[in-house]
Amino acid sequence: MALLDFFLSRKKNTANIAKERLQIIVAERRRGDAEPHYLPQLKKDLLEVICRYVKIDPEMLTVKLDQNDDDISILELNVTLPETEDTAK
Repeated sequence: MALLDFFLSRKKNTANIAKERLQIIVAERRRGDAEPHYLPQLKKDLLEVICRYVKIDPEMLTVKLDQNDDDISILELNVTLPETEDTAK
């Protein structure tokens, strides 16, 4: 049936075309979100917990959330710890 439709070249109605375009736009916007709304608060909370044990500069903590095409989310946390006197010797 699809082969017959190809040769007859039936035109799609404008509602279907608009729907397909809207789906593309929504998918692109989902992929383009910089970060979720909770990420800054998560970073603040993590910084508070880490500072209970080690004094670090807030710039030394980075939190990044990546999402791939399979809808898998990866939370990456990087903490640069200051050198202690024991490890410097």
